[in-house]
Amino acid sequence: MPFSRLAATTTPTAHLGLGLAAVGRPGYINLGREEDLPAERTVDALRTRTHELLDAAYAQGVRYFDAARSYGRSEEFLADWLHARPDIDDIVVGSKWGYTYTAGWTTDAEKHEVKDHTLATYERQRAETDALLGDRLDLYQIHSVTPDSPALTDKDLHARLAEAAAQGLAIGFSTSGPAQADAIRAALAVTVDGEPLFRTVQSTYNALETSAGPALAEAHDAGLTVIVKEGMANGRLADPYAPDALKAVAEETSLGCDAVALALILREPWAGVVLSGAATTVQLASNLHAAVVDLDEGQLERLGALVEEPGAYWERRGQLPWH
Repeated sequence: MPFSRLAATTTPTAHLGLGLAAVGRPGYINLGREEDLPAERTVDALRTRTHELLDAAYAQGVRYFDAARSYGRSEEFLADWLHARPDIDDIVVGSKWGYTYTAGWTTDAEKHEVKDHTLATYERQRAETDALLGDRLDLYQIHSVTPDSPALTDKDLHARLAEAAAQGLAIGFSTSGPAQADAIRAALAVTVDGEPLFRTVQSTYNALETSAGPALAEAHDAGLTVIVKEGMANGRLADPYAPDALKAVAEETSLGCDAVALALILREPWAGVVLSGAATTVQLASNLHAAVVDLDEGQLERLGALVEEPGAYWERRGQLPWH
């Protein structure tokens, strides 16, 4: 498993990764993004911003980088960065297939991405990813599996994914929505020739949405590496949007709300990698302070009271505008 490289890394930030969803395309649903990115969101401007973030993350010990076919040009930006730094060989690169980016580099598209988990989409997007990342790709995940996803039952797709795994590519899946736990447990049951197909799971988990926690613990116990996304709840746990209880705990620690929110996830014994979705190097540096946050029982109890009902959480997420 490529993630053994992370386990062997001793820097405090080794279990923090950088996700490129917020900087690989001009529009996304993170709160505050209007101020975070350049006013002119040209391809070159976001390429430069992405490379600045990758440089800063690597310099501070981050060794996992996460992209997706639907994150605009994230794979291209990451590939450019890797090509210019051929001596970097101690990182893990992950990407995802299953959504097609359809916004045409605009922020006001009617649809920004289209989901399709068929074998034909896998074949097309795998070729597109390979053309950019080639043998630098370590992990390829099905993007946003839900309990009714055909990717969980398509035997032909499973066979093709197993072929990729036999060639050294780790195969994983990500989840979204209020039934994440059901999707995780269904994916754990997928086998090819009696062997589990998936080696990683990437799910939303944060101070507001913890419903996937027990299933993620089961996945960890089954030998999967757990990657946590949206630890900041698309900006809802960052200043100035953070709940008062989180702001109070952050003030007590003398660190940012973001660092506290991510530290809460890092405490989970099943959390292998926790993603930062920073859009600026200042945000990234603040996020990475999560590695040194120490929370006491009283603080944990107060933060635990922030949990929302999953349906309500995902309904609100679905209403966030693309900025």
